[in-house]
Amino acid sequence: MDVNTNSGCSARAERKQREKARIIQREKQRQTVKTVSRLLLKCEEDRALLQEHQDTVQELSRRQSRRALLKRKQEEVFDDAENLKAKVRQMAEALQQAKHVVIYTGAGISTAASIPDYRGPNGVWTQLQKGRSVSASDLSRAEPTLTHMCIWMLHKVKMVQHVVSQNCDGLHLRSGLPRHALSELHGNMFIEVCDSCSPAREFIRLFDVTERTALHRHGTGRLCPLCKAELRDTIVHFGERGTLEQPLNWKGAAEAAEQADLILCLGSSLKVLKKYSCLWCMNRPANKRPKLYIVNLQWTPKDTLATLKIHGKCDAVMGLLMEELGLGTPVYNRSQDPIFSLAKPLSPQEQKSHTREEIAPPAALEHASPDTQAQGEATAVQGGWFGRGYAKARRKRKTV
Repeated sequence: MDVNTNSGCSARAERKQREKARIIQREKQRQTVKTVSRLLLKCEEDRALLQEHQDTVQELSRRQSRRALLKRKQEEVFDDAENLKAKVRQMAEALQQAKHVVIYTGAGISTAASIPDYRGPNGVWTQLQKGRSVSASDLSRAEPTLTHMCIWMLHKVKMVQHVVSQNCDGLHLRSGLPRHALSELHGNMFIEVCDSCSPAREFIRLFDVTERTALHRHGTGRLCPLCKAELRDTIVHFGERGTLEQPLNWKGAAEAAEQADLILCLGSSLKVLKKYSCLWCMNRPANKRPKLYIVNLQWTPKDTLATLKIHGKCDAVMGLLMEELGLGTPVYNRSQDPIFSLAKPLSPQEQKSHTREEIAPPAALEHASPDTQAQGEATAVQGGWFGRGYAKARRKRKTV
């Protein structure tokens, strides 16, 4: 009897459990139907809204496409080792066959000297776009890189006739490249001039002369020893037009481009250089223009016109190139740095006219203690063509 009673209770409990499960399932289905209906109604409303504002939809789509394209252009691409060697071999053959080679250089050739570039992942403009601050260090501590020295060697063996640089760091001059074969389109941080004298009088220093200068304000505070007019720096800031004959040497750059049958671009985004039409011979038919070789990790606006694009770091590419050409890889030697013989000393009254550290001659380095050198390397320097440019650019972007 007790067994039958227990078995009946158990069956009722199971039926109740099944009924409860069915009720819960039906409730879930009802909720799902309600949710789907609500979403369908919302989709209809959204579709109607999108239909009503087609112009806005198209504009937002264009913006998304532009952002995606910009992101792809900023990505760094590396050729694999085998492909890199093959491309360098092809470039070496072209250099050997060329009669007049011109090299265009950008900030990418100086990153190995701890000088940041502008548009790379850690570049100046990239960091400012992300709202990050950029500290400036004393660039006079930098030395010519392997790429600078390879360019010097290629000119020495007459494989390169002219170098056009966007850089203001003076490292091409310090590598030993002769002035007549160099156009520093945006100036040189070690050179100040008197443009009141005719012709303009040039003064090369052992320190960064741009400590007190900025956009549209170029006076260095020092005076010309002959006419007593204030000296000015040679830097061409963004938004300015360079008018000095030297060290810009626009005449030399234009003449070299006109004669060139091969142009090699190293470490430049070409976003600024592309605007200088005299450097590209675009007035000629395509088959009459110089062959274009580009070495850069990121996209450039000249990629589609290039005979060959090499995705690699400049030092790595130039090292391989020297091997292919059978030339030794030159090394920078401070004792042979021409800036020490070219520099004009300050007058006694001007010794305290700047606070920048001077480039130490080899003898001074030998006597400097490691602690002193380390202390100097850790010092951040603000102002000048590098530091103040950041602040101005940042304020301008915030205003926009």
